[in-house]
Amino acid sequence: MSLIITLIIIGIILLVIELLIIPGFGFAGVLGLLAVIGAVVLAFIQLGTTPGLIVLGCTIVALTVMTALILRSKTWKKLSLKVNIDAKVDSAPDEKGLAIGMIGVTISRLAPAGKIRINDIDIEARSYDAIIDSGKYVEIIAIEDNKVTVKQVESGNSQQTGQEPDKEDENASPQQ
Repeated sequence: MSLIITLIIIGIILLVIELLIIPGFGFAGVLGLLAVIGAVVLAFIQLGTTPGLIVLGCTIVALTVMTALILRSKTWKKLSLKVNIDAKVDSAPDEKGLAIGMIGVTISRLAPAGKIRINDIDIEARSYDAIIDSGKYVEIIAIEDNKVTVKQVESGNSQQTGQEPDKEDENASPQQ
C-alpha cells in the first residue's frame, strides 16, 4: 500500500514540476503520468477491484484539485511577463525620406554591412562591391525589401548629406 501512495505522490510532484518549471511536455511529465498510472494499476493488481477503484477515484480527485489550485492561484501571474513591450519594427527607408541617389557618411565599417548616416538618420546599409571604412561618403544605389545598398563616392556634398567627415578622413585619399 505504501508503494502505491509513494508512486502517486511522486507522480503528482513530477507533473507539477513539468507544469511549473520545465517547459513543454517532456521527461518529467511522462514519468509523472507513468508513476500515477502504475500506482493505479498496482492497486488493482495487489488490492483488488474495489480498492483499485477507490485509489483511481482518489487519484482523479487529487489531480483535479491540484489542477484547479494551480490555475486559480497567483502562480501564473508570478510566472508571466508584466511589462508591456512597446518596441516597434524599424520603418522602411522610403518612409524615412531616403531615396536612391542620396549621399551620406559611413559611421561604421561596411564589411559588407554596417551603419550609415544620411540627414541625421542612422540606417543599416550594405556595400555594393567593396569594404568601405568609417567616415567615407557613400551614395544609395538601391533600396529593395527595406535593404539599402550603397557604393563609395569620391566626395560628398555636405549640403546634400548634412554630415561632415572626420578631420582625419578629409586628408586621407579615397580608397577604391
